[in-house]
Amino acid sequence: MSDKSENPYEALEKIFHEPNRLAIMSALCRSSHGLTFNDLKEECSLTDGNLSRHLKALEEAGAIAIKKTFVGVKPQTTALLSARGRQNFLDYLKALEEVLKKAAEAIGPEKKEARHPLRLGKTARAKS
Repeated sequence: MSDKSENPYEALEKIFHEPNRLAIMSALCRSSHGLTFNDLKEECSLTDGNLSRHLKALEEAGAIAIKKTFVGVKPQTTALLSARGRQNFLDYLKALEEVLKKAAEAIGPEKKEARHPLRLGKTARAKS
């Protein structure tokens, strides 16, 4: 997000905004050598089919690369964050941070109290 006047919601990449893909991308950011399918599956608590579907979407978007090798006679799939994917994910995180900051400012401490139903009830009873 280079232009402060642009709408921060428009910069939220839908490819990353899905919770499981956000988890996958976050996990891959922590590993410079990528993560195996099984490691990702365990870390993100996903089923084989669900992880496969999300990896395919991220690969098609150019966010990750998939490397298939053999360890002995067993096939091994490794997902790696691409340079483009890393930059796009950083841009997404900056946009998300801006959106969350605006939401926090909009609520503010005094507004937060007024909108909280339990506190509003206590305030109303205290005035009675």
